[in-house]
Amino acid sequence: MPSDDFIVTPWNVEGDIDYEKLIKRFGTEKITPELISKIDKFTNESHYMLRRGIFFSHREFNRILDDYQKGKKFFLYTGRGPSGHTHIGHLVPWVFCKWLQDKFGVNIYFQLTDDEKFYAKQDLTLEKTYEFALENALDFIALGFKPENTKIIINTKNIKTLYPIAAQVAKKINFSNTKAVFGFENETNVGMIFYTSLQSAPCFIEDLPVLIPLGVDQDPHFRITRDIAPKIGKPKPALIHNIMIPALSGPGSKMSASSENETIYTTDSPEIVKKKINKYAFSGGQPDIEEHRKKGGNPDIDVSYQYLRIFFEQDDNKLKKIYDDYKSGNLLTGELKSILIDKINEFLKLHQEKREKAREHLDKFLLKD
Repeated sequence: MPSDDFIVTPWNVEGDIDYEKLIKRFGTEKITPELISKIDKFTNESHYMLRRGIFFSHREFNRILDDYQKGKKFFLYTGRGPSGHTHIGHLVPWVFCKWLQDKFGVNIYFQLTDDEKFYAKQDLTLEKTYEFALENALDFIALGFKPENTKIIINTKNIKTLYPIAAQVAKKINFSNTKAVFGFENETNVGMIFYTSLQSAPCFIEDLPVLIPLGVDQDPHFRITRDIAPKIGKPKPALIHNIMIPALSGPGSKMSASSENETIYTTDSPEIVKKKINKYAFSGGQPDIEEHRKKGGNPDIDVSYQYLRIFFEQDDNKLKKIYDDYKSGNLLTGELKSILIDKINEFLKLHQEKREKAREHLDKFLLKD
């Protein structure tokens, strides 16, 4: 696939994504240093995911900040399609949501779309997607959210709350719109065609503007939502997009819950993490040690470095040293992988403890119709 011939949809991501081109293709706005400075003024802290371009694009985040400055609050919304166990890529927007919630003191809604995954995947039953939804919810709670200002929505269990809102949205969406955006065909089941209406519903669950941190592959749903919002008398949702987290196989891939050897799950043991990183993580190093010492490695394509940059090393100075050492050849691929393995296992040890404790409190987070 040519470098500029990439695919980004809610159900399929292929090729090496050019994010500058994707911004133009989707019609979003680039996150600029000026916008980051504006955010920093409200938060009194610079978030590493903004500094490093992990969140790279937005729709009307400026409006949210301007309104907030005038005293108008907003709420947050994000979610997960529960088709398998949570992996580290899923955590990126959730961790950023937690930071935003803490800094702005706002409510958050977390939607688990068990119905959509049932529609989209032939091998999944509703019972299984619901089971995955509950498991995914534990990972979300484990990041430190509190039930006082956090509610978890499971579509099939909260349809009483969602459906009246979804009906308002659905009445304003025609099939030609969804067909144009998603490429639906005559064979597409009607659940998939209706689904955008349900994913839109949490955008209007409070009578306030909403900000949605999410993977950029989900943007097409909310392009439709934004078009519909004024027609039902609601403010357009604002979005902030993160990049696609690469699978262990490296450039041109996306981490997926359904590809076990390509993915680090939040439930993986230290031994499994070590095995996966050492065996499958794409290397930017040279074929042998002597050549690597002489020519150096390429951290920009090395998966271990990218995982450190995206999530596991928040200290910019430490990250720069790793980058420079690897590029110069002072740091070998095996040593870089070892750094990442230690970082992942340190994070997962604590996360898994919190995840188990979350089982006791799950019911407090679930939205009651």
